[in-house]
Amino acid sequence: MRRLLLAGAGAIALVGGPSNAADLAPVYAPPPPLVAVFNWTGCYIGGNGGGLWANSNWGDTILGGFGNNTPSGALGGAQAGCNYQASGASYPTGGLVVGIQGDYDWTSINGNVANGIPLAVAVGLTDQTQIKSLASVTGRVGGAWDRFLAYVKAGGAWLHGNYGFQTFGVPVAPTVSLTQTGYTVGVGGEYAFLNWLTGFIEYDYYHFGNNTSSTLVCTAAVCGIATTGVSVRTDINVVKAGLNLKFGPF
Repeated sequence: MRRLLLAGAGAIALVGGPSNAADLAPVYAPPPPLVAVFNWTGCYIGGNGGGLWANSNWGDTILGGFGNNTPSGALGGAQAGCNYQASGASYPTGGLVVGIQGDYDWTSINGNVANGIPLAVAVGLTDQTQIKSLASVTGRVGGAWDRFLAYVKAGGAWLHGNYGFQTFGVPVAPTVSLTQTGYTVGVGGEYAFLNWLTGFIEYDYYHFGNNTSSTLVCTAAVCGIATTGVSVRTDINVVKAGLNLKFGPF
């Protein structure tokens, strides 16, 4: 009986031994596939469209304020720039993106507001503002989450427009073409639909300080006292969206 028990135990050991050894052997699984993260490094060119809301404040050192002109309307234009996405940045889902951009937008919005000085009211004098174009060169910085980029921007800006005085809709002084210099700040978001096509939407604020024109004057017959030069201060809000064709990284 004892010999029979020992023989059975030996048979079980022979059968179970290889199985246990197989269970203890390390199992090597293939590594998970690599997921490509979108790279924002490269240059781009594109177009945009949106809306513009302006507040143009006219004034004279002798006669005081002439009133606020608030034209608004549509704009459209083009932009171009380059981005660089820093490698090894502390953002776990993408990286720090810095860049530079230039844009130019065309518009043709008009505003005509009653002049605020007493004699001007009596003769129906109005201040006419026509904004023609808006341009800027800005630096951009943002954070990338794979194909989505959130950014802020700031830089120099230029505004070109026509300004003049009218009485009951009839010009009483030559229209003056004036280019104002100022700054802009903005915020936006951009998404890469394809490796070469991105879309964005952004809000921009523009400020142009008192720009005085010696040729934008009002006659004594109309204003009571001849002006020596009218200053124009303009603040603009812009909301626009657009598409970019991306090239790179190089």
